[in-house]
Amino acid sequence: MCQAVAQAGFSGTVSVAGRVQRPAPQDLPLRVGGFGGQEGLTRYLQNNGITHVIDATHPFAAQMSRNAIAACAQAGIALIALIRDPWKQEASDRWTHVPDIASAVAALECPPKRILLAVGRMHLQAFTANPQHFYLVRVVDPPDKPLGFPNAHAVVGRGPFTLEADSALLDTHRIDLVVSKNAGGSGAQAKILAARQKGLPVLMIARPFIPKRPEAHSVGDVMRWIDHG
Repeated sequence: MCQAVAQAGFSGTVSVAGRVQRPAPQDLPLRVGGFGGQEGLTRYLQNNGITHVIDATHPFAAQMSRNAIAACAQAGIALIALIRDPWKQEASDRWTHVPDIASAVAALECPPKRILLAVGRMHLQAFTANPQHFYLVRVVDPPDKPLGFPNAHAVVGRGPFTLEADSALLDTHRIDLVVSKNAGGSGAQAKILAARQKGLPVLMIARPFIPKRPEAHSVGDVMRWIDHG
């Protein structure tokens, strides 16, 4: 998305939350950090003469998306969300659907398992309520403190990931359950495809509710929206 905007000759800024130590390089100027809630975002948009907002946040960054909807409405600025299509269950999949992180934690109140925990660094602490499991955790940055689990291993890596690599990862750590947010898209899908290939169960966490807003499912659709906006 950033590459397309830059190549079209539009000026713009990429804003990231700062969850990782080294954000991926972008083709537009980068700002790191929050805005101070909806009111802070509204001021930023107005003070910087923003005319269009593209919400390309992670599907689970619900609060940021809610703030963007409210701020753009308050400031009278055009908004569109670039959405990753969610992963869809196939006939051979062994998915158990849960509505949120708390429900996923509750579902793990069971005898010990070897779990690939793919929920993002921010939610790891919630799963320490079930210390009987082995947890394989994938993170972008090396952990700067213990993960909080008696038996866990962290793999450092930044997607996109391949089916071959994730299949080997599941084998190496003898994983028998995958816990994942339904992030959608292709960059992090390899673990879901590997679980499907191996017949492993997946505990799939549903996306949070986000109020209605204009949405696009491709970079091309967003560019056409900018051209006509």
